[in-house]
Amino acid sequence: MAGTRIRLSPEEVELINESRGKDLQNINGNTALDIHLKDRGINKKDIVSVKHWQSMSGELRFSIVTKEQYGTDKAELLEDIQSLIENYSPKYPTIKRVKGEHLLVINPADIHIGKLGVALETGEDYNTEIAYNRVLEGVTGLISKAQGFSIDRVLFCVGNDVLHIDNVYNTTTAGTPQDADGKWWQHFEVALKLYVKCVEILREVAPVDVVHSMSNHDYQSGFHLAHSLKSWFRNTKDVTFDISVAHRKYYKYGSNLIGLEHGDGAKMDKLPMLMANEKPQEWAETKYRYWYLHHIHHKVKYKWLDAKDFIGVTVEYMRSPSGTDSWHNRKGFCGVQKAVEGFIHSKKSGQIARLVHYF
Repeated sequence: MAGTRIRLSPEEVELINESRGKDLQNINGNTALDIHLKDRGINKKDIVSVKHWQSMSGELRFSIVTKEQYGTDKAELLEDIQSLIENYSPKYPTIKRVKGEHLLVINPADIHIGKLGVALETGEDYNTEIAYNRVLEGVTGLISKAQGFSIDRVLFCVGNDVLHIDNVYNTTTAGTPQDADGKWWQHFEVALKLYVKCVEILREVAPVDVVHSMSNHDYQSGFHLAHSLKSWFRNTKDVTFDISVAHRKYYKYGSNLIGLEHGDGAKMDKLPMLMANEKPQEWAETKYRYWYLHHIHHKVKYKWLDAKDFIGVTVEYMRSPSGTDSWHNRKGFCGVQKAVEGFIHSKKSGQIARLVHYF
């Protein structure tokens, strides 16, 4: 009605006052704030920002963001990143190559850097340090097992839940809480250092093609990690990258067509026709076709052959080097062999060898 004054409830007035709260520039002289912090055990040095307002009853209210909630001190993070960069040089010498006839596929799946498993509860320890060392051991172990094959190129599969959490709240992208070992930024640094080291090792074998798979634990941060890795090797001509946001990626090598995805997307029985529909030219040019999937941490294998004599598509899930955390142990999802897997593909004969490094 015209001329009618709308009256707000006390709760609505307080909400408006809260939204008008300003950042305090000087919190040292505010006695009410001191009492508020003391009652909650918060150190002033840990405060990033403070908003304050007054309730209808005259009581002071505070909204506080601490370094723990904010993530970390910016200066500390930049110092750590600078130190990481100084330890590795992005300038790499040219390597004289001997022409090979095989593709080496290295696929350390579902690493989950940042996952915490405590042996007293789960039967085995797993943390950031173990994840890092296990993958390096696995990659070097697979290279050793590939001795005797003339390697032409290396397909290095990255992503696939390389990071266990995707934000400052220790949850996955979808918000599922996780037991975490350390902070999100520490996980990112360790993962970048690990991938850089892996590419450095692999390019000693042959030129490296890096393909990233988007995944459910680290949909955003894993994407950022892949682009950081690409920036690292931006001046290195024998390292290529396919790190788009596309969920399904394809890689052609001679008579081989390889599909890569995390394993949480399209159902298994749809993948053969998706490959044919999305890559018709590559499908027509190849005889041996494979899907390498991840996500479930254990081995599943299935093969399609159509009613005619067309070549089918082999689909299989990769094993993971990741240990067991509290939730998986309680649910009984444990006892699976931990491993990093790889394959040898011939230009003319498809997959001719399977390489497995167990832990």
